[in-house]
Amino acid sequence: MMMQKQLRDSGHYLLAFLRWAVIGILIGLVCGVVGGLFSMAVEWATHTRNHHTWLLYLLPVGGLAIAGLYRLLKLPLNVGTDKILTTVRTQEGVPVQLAPAIFLSTTITHLLGGSAGREGAALQLGGSLGAKIGDILHPRQDGRRIFELCGMAALFSALFGTPLTATIFVLEIIEVGKFNGRALLPCLISALAANLAAKFIGAPVELFPLASGLEAVNAVSLLQAGGIGMACAGVAIVFCVSMHKSGAWIKKWLPNDFVRVIAGGAAVILLTLLMGNQDYNGGGMHVILSALEGNAKPWMFLLKILFTAISLGSGYKGGEIVPSFFVGSTMGCVIAPLLGLSPALGASIGLVGVFCGVTNAPLASIMLSIELFGVEYLPLFGVCAAVSFMLSGHFSLYHSQLFLQQKLGRDEESMAQ
Repeated sequence: MMMQKQLRDSGHYLLAFLRWAVIGILIGLVCGVVGGLFSMAVEWATHTRNHHTWLLYLLPVGGLAIAGLYRLLKLPLNVGTDKILTTVRTQEGVPVQLAPAIFLSTTITHLLGGSAGREGAALQLGGSLGAKIGDILHPRQDGRRIFELCGMAALFSALFGTPLTATIFVLEIIEVGKFNGRALLPCLISALAANLAAKFIGAPVELFPLASGLEAVNAVSLLQAGGIGMACAGVAIVFCVSMHKSGAWIKKWLPNDFVRVIAGGAAVILLTLLMGNQDYNGGGMHVILSALEGNAKPWMFLLKILFTAISLGSGYKGGEIVPSFFVGSTMGCVIAPLLGLSPALGASIGLVGVFCGVTNAPLASIMLSIELFGVEYLPLFGVCAAVSFMLSGHFSLYHSQLFLQQKLGRDEESMAQ
């Protein structure tokens, strides 16, 4: 009897595996194509703006177009990644019109010089597409969450070319302290399929070169990485508070969506003219690459926080993750020499550390370091991520992120009180 039961269970596992493999491939292919097109659109927008700098002066007009688009689609202008994280947890419906809205509005933001990324937008786009595919296939109630997670992992992977990071990231960020192991296989298959699909249609791949042999991994360099991790935690807190407070403050003083985007666009134009360059507009990928080569100015990370807070807080669309890469890499590049570490290596460690601090996703952060920079300095990345995760407390880019496991235990919490 026991043998028969085990054989039946094996058959059920096999059927479930085949079902989720097919679903994962389907979602991955759909999201891979959409994500690849999205990546190409943002790449085109960035290239066009770099060659026609006068487009910056149309940013308020673009803001009006974004606000009008969201009004037309009956979406609140402030809907974002928090909405997707909430629906994954509560199984509420995801408006399908969110997908074209975030696609078009993020492209407009990058074309006209708003400071934003694209991977945060990928979570919204992928979650919306995954939910729609789930609705079509009529999954069971407990399976609908997996469809959304697969879409999020697939879009993230298609845009950034890091399928393992994408998989772990979406399983880690919804509820800190709980890892959704059941969704691991379908999310990984979706992420891998999306990565291949995006490459097949010619989507650009971001490369982050890091020289070999910059430092030896020893007790001293581990302490130096820990020091950068402490700085990353502090900067991550500033980044998160700035993103949340700016949006609430701007909306309080300018409650009308159309007035708010015009004012925000005008502020970004004025700041750009004061800087004399467009280093802080768009995602700023060229600045990140320069920092990874060991070149960054001390004030860059603070200005990027300011530009991004104004852009996203006033209603322009995109993500916060690439800006966090900008902030982390430039800050790490500057602080590393003060600790006796190579500025190029410090930039890469800072990139991973700030990403960890703002997302509370240490495993995904460590995997990101492997997929972007290899394993040569893995212990340094691991130490920085762990320190940043611990010291950044319960600050997060996402209001809806739940901390099921507190970073301080009961004894430490009692002492803190």
